[in-house]
Amino acid sequence: MKKALLAPSLLSADFSNLSEAIKMIENNHGKVVHIDVMDGQFVPEITYGQPVVRSIRKLTKLPFDVHLMVEHPENQISAFIEAGADWVTFHYEATAHAHRLIQMIHEAGKKAGVAINPGTPVSVLSEILECADIILVMTVNPGWGGQKMIPACVNKVVELNKIKAEKNYNYIVSVDGGVNNQTVQSVIDAESDVIVSGSSFFNGSLKWSDND
Repeated sequence: MKKALLAPSLLSADFSNLSEAIKMIENNHGKVVHIDVMDGQFVPEITYGQPVVRSIRKLTKLPFDVHLMVEHPENQISAFIEAGADWVTFHYEATAHAHRLIQMIHEAGKKAGVAINPGTPVSVLSEILECADIILVMTVNPGWGGQKMIPACVNKVVELNKIKAEKNYNYIVSVDGGVNNQTVQSVIDAESDVIVSGSSFFNGSLKWSDND
Protein backbone atom coordinates (compact mmCIF):
# COMPACT_ATOMS: atom_id res chain seq x y z
CA MET A 1 0.00 0.00 0.00
CA LYS A 2 1.32 3.45 -0.89
CA LYS A 3 2.31 5.85 1.87
CA ALA A 4 0.20 8.97 2.37
CA LEU A 5 1.64 12.42 3.07
CA LEU A 6 0.34 14.27 6.12
CA ALA A 7 -0.74 17.87 5.40
CA PRO A 8 -1.70 19.65 8.62
CA SER A 9 -4.16 22.50 8.15
CA LEU A 10 -3.29 25.87 9.65
CA LEU A 11 -7.03 26.55 9.99
CA SER A 12 -6.84 24.83 13.39
CA ALA A 13 -3.56 26.41 14.49
CA ASP A 14 -3.17 29.28 16.93
CA PHE A 15 -3.31 32.27 14.58
CA SER A 16 -1.37 34.35 17.10
CA ASN A 17 1.61 32.00 16.82
CA LEU A 18 1.86 30.58 13.32
CA SER A 19 5.63 30.28 13.67
CA GLU A 20 5.17 27.70 16.43
CA ALA A 21 2.49 25.96 14.36
CA ILE A 22 4.91 25.58 11.45
CA LYS A 23 7.53 24.10 13.80
CA MET A 24 4.95 21.64 15.11
CA ILE A 25 4.16 20.55 11.56
CA GLU A 26 7.83 20.04 10.75
CA ASN A 27 8.49 18.13 13.98
CA ASN A 28 5.45 15.83 13.74
CA HIS A 29 5.70 14.21 10.31
CA GLY A 30 3.99 16.97 8.31
CA LYS A 31 5.11 16.98 4.68
CA VAL A 32 2.83 19.73 3.31
CA VAL A 33 1.37 22.86 4.93
CA HIS A 34 -2.33 23.12 4.07
CA ILE A 35 -3.49 26.75 4.08
CA ASP A 36 -7.26 27.32 4.02
CA VAL A 37 -8.19 30.67 2.52
CA MET A 38 -11.82 31.63 3.17
CA ASP A 39 -13.52 34.73 1.83
CA GLY A 40 -16.79 34.91 3.77
CA GLN A 41 -18.70 34.35 0.51
CA PHE A 42 -18.01 30.83 -0.79
CA VAL A 43 -17.92 29.78 2.87
CA PRO A 44 -19.17 31.83 5.84
CA GLU A 45 -15.86 32.39 7.63
CA ILE A 46 -12.93 34.66 6.71
CA THR A 47 -9.40 33.50 7.47
CA TYR A 48 -6.31 35.15 6.00
CA GLY A 49 -4.91 36.52 2.77
CA GLN A 50 -1.71 36.87 0.84
CA PRO A 51 0.21 38.94 3.45
CA VAL A 52 -0.05 36.12 5.99
CA VAL A 53 1.08 33.51 3.46
CA ARG A 54 3.99 35.77 2.47
CA SER A 55 5.01 36.27 6.09
CA ILE A 56 5.13 32.55 6.93
CA ARG A 57 6.75 31.50 3.65
CA LYS A 58 10.20 32.27 5.05
CA LEU A 59 9.62 29.97 8.06
CA THR A 60 9.77 26.63 6.23
CA LYS A 61 10.77 24.88 3.03
CA LEU A 62 7.74 22.58 3.14
CA PRO A 63 5.38 23.00 0.18
CA PHE A 64 2.38 25.26 0.73
CA ASP A 65 -0.95 23.95 -0.54
CA VAL A 66 -3.14 27.05 -0.64
CA HIS A 67 -6.76 25.87 -0.64
CA LEU A 68 -8.89 28.67 -2.05
CA MET A 69 -12.40 28.45 -0.61
CA VAL A 70 -13.32 31.65 -2.41
CA GLU A 71 -15.64 32.92 -5.09
CA HIS A 72 -13.92 33.89 -8.35
CA PRO A 73 -10.62 32.13 -7.55
CA GLU A 74 -9.22 33.36 -10.86
CA ASN A 75 -8.87 36.80 -9.24
CA GLN A 76 -6.71 35.44 -6.39
CA ILE A 77 -4.45 32.80 -7.90
CA SER A 78 -1.59 34.99 -9.14
CA ALA A 79 -1.32 36.90 -5.87
CA PHE A 80 -1.16 33.71 -3.78
CA ILE A 81 1.48 32.27 -6.08
CA GLU A 82 3.52 35.44 -5.65
CA ALA A 83 3.04 35.13 -1.87
CA GLY A 84 4.57 31.64 -1.86
CA ALA A 85 2.03 28.98 -2.83
CA ASP A 86 3.50 25.81 -4.34
CA TRP A 87 0.17 24.11 -4.91
CA VAL A 88 -2.99 26.11 -5.60
CA THR A 89 -6.26 24.28 -5.07
CA PHE A 90 -9.54 25.92 -6.09
CA HIS A 91 -13.10 24.63 -5.88
CA TYR A 92 -14.77 23.26 -8.98
CA GLU A 93 -18.03 24.78 -7.69
CA ALA A 94 -16.54 28.30 -7.54
CA THR A 95 -15.70 28.80 -11.21
CA ALA A 96 -17.08 28.15 -14.68
CA HIS A 97 -13.54 27.93 -16.07
CA ALA A 98 -11.73 25.15 -14.21
CA HIS A 99 -9.60 24.18 -17.20
CA ARG A 100 -8.45 27.78 -17.70
CA LEU A 101 -7.50 28.08 -14.04
CA ILE A 102 -5.44 24.89 -14.22
CA GLN A 103 -3.61 26.38 -17.21
CA MET A 104 -3.02 29.63 -15.31
CA ILE A 105 -1.48 27.77 -12.37
CA HIS A 106 0.68 25.61 -14.65
CA GLU A 107 1.91 28.66 -16.55
CA ALA A 108 3.24 29.97 -13.24
CA GLY A 109 5.12 26.71 -12.72
CA LYS A 110 2.97 25.50 -9.81
CA LYS A 111 0.81 22.45 -9.14
CA ALA A 112 -2.91 22.82 -9.83
CA GLY A 113 -5.49 21.29 -7.52
CA VAL A 114 -9.26 21.02 -7.88
CA ALA A 115 -11.46 20.50 -4.81
CA ILE A 116 -14.98 19.06 -4.76
CA ASN A 117 -17.55 19.45 -2.00
CA PRO A 118 -19.41 16.47 -0.49
CA GLY A 119 -22.42 17.08 -2.74
CA THR A 120 -20.36 17.17 -5.96
CA PRO A 121 -19.81 13.89 -7.83
CA VAL A 122 -16.46 12.85 -9.29
CA SER A 123 -18.08 12.67 -12.73
CA VAL A 124 -18.06 16.48 -13.14
CA LEU A 125 -14.25 16.34 -13.29
CA SER A 126 -14.07 14.03 -16.30
CA GLU A 127 -12.79 16.70 -18.70
CA ILE A 128 -10.07 18.04 -16.40
CA LEU A 129 -8.66 14.97 -14.62
CA GLU A 130 -6.04 14.54 -17.32
CA CYS A 131 -4.48 17.95 -16.63
CA ALA A 132 -5.00 18.36 -12.87
CA ASP A 133 -2.16 17.62 -10.42
CA ILE A 134 -4.25 17.22 -7.27
CA ILE A 135 -7.88 16.32 -6.64
CA LEU A 136 -9.01 17.35 -3.17
CA VAL A 137 -11.97 15.37 -1.86
CA MET A 138 -13.80 17.31 0.84
CA THR A 139 -15.13 14.88 3.43
CA VAL A 140 -16.96 17.64 5.31
CA ASN A 141 -18.83 20.68 4.04
CA PRO A 142 -16.14 23.38 3.92
CA GLY A 143 -16.15 26.35 6.21
CA TRP A 144 -15.17 25.23 9.70
CA GLY A 145 -12.63 22.99 11.34
CA GLY A 146 -13.52 20.20 13.74
CA GLN A 147 -16.46 18.72 11.83
CA LYS A 148 -17.31 15.02 11.65
CA MET A 149 -16.29 13.20 8.48
CA ILE A 150 -19.00 12.19 6.02
CA PRO A 151 -17.89 8.56 5.52
CA ALA A 152 -19.51 8.08 2.10
CA CYS A 153 -17.22 10.77 0.65
CA VAL A 154 -14.24 8.43 1.09
CA ASN A 155 -15.72 6.33 -1.75
CA LYS A 156 -14.73 9.17 -4.09
CA VAL A 157 -11.07 8.46 -3.35
CA VAL A 158 -11.54 4.86 -4.46
CA GLU A 159 -13.37 6.05 -7.60
CA LEU A 160 -10.64 8.56 -8.45
CA ASN A 161 -7.90 5.97 -8.01
CA LYS A 162 -9.76 3.59 -10.29
CA ILE A 163 -10.08 6.23 -13.02
CA LYS A 164 -6.43 7.18 -12.59
CA ALA A 165 -5.32 3.57 -13.09
CA GLU A 166 -7.62 2.94 -16.04
CA LYS A 167 -6.65 6.09 -17.93
CA ASN A 168 -3.04 6.34 -16.76
CA TYR A 169 -3.53 9.83 -15.32
CA ASN A 170 -1.02 11.42 -12.95
CA TYR A 171 -3.02 13.37 -10.35
CA ILE A 172 -2.74 12.69 -6.65
CA VAL A 173 -5.79 12.41 -4.38
CA SER A 174 -6.06 14.45 -1.19
CA VAL A 175 -8.68 14.15 1.56
CA ASP A 176 -9.74 17.02 3.81
CA GLY A 177 -12.23 17.01 6.66
CA GLY A 178 -12.86 15.14 9.88
CA VAL A 179 -9.62 13.14 9.86
CA ASN A 180 -8.89 11.86 13.36
CA ASN A 181 -7.76 8.65 15.02
CA GLN A 182 -11.14 7.03 14.38
CA THR A 183 -11.32 7.92 10.67
CA VAL A 184 -7.73 8.12 9.46
CA GLN A 185 -7.48 4.39 8.69
CA SER A 186 -10.43 4.60 6.31
CA VAL A 187 -8.72 7.24 4.16
CA ILE A 188 -5.42 5.34 4.28
CA ASP A 189 -7.22 2.16 3.21
CA ALA A 190 -8.81 4.07 0.30
CA GLU A 191 -5.23 4.87 -0.79
CA SER A 192 -5.32 8.63 -0.40
CA ASP A 193 -2.05 10.29 -1.38
CA VAL A 194 -2.37 13.31 0.91
CA ILE A 195 -4.31 13.48 4.18
CA VAL A 196 -5.25 16.87 5.59
CA SER A 197 -5.83 17.10 9.34
CA GLY A 198 -6.51 20.21 11.37
CA SER A 199 -8.03 19.98 14.84
CA SER A 200 -6.83 16.46 15.61
CA PHE A 201 -3.30 17.28 14.50
CA PHE A 202 -2.95 20.48 16.49
CA ASN A 203 -4.59 19.15 19.67
CA GLY A 204 -2.16 16.22 19.55
CA SER A 205 -4.77 13.48 19.36
CA LEU A 206 -3.91 12.27 15.85
CA LYS A 207 -1.35 9.49 16.07
CA TRP A 208 0.76 9.45 12.94
CA SER A 209 4.10 8.06 11.88
CA ASP A 210 5.84 8.10 8.54
CA ASN A 211 5.11 4.39 8.36
CA ASP A 212 1.34 4.98 8.18
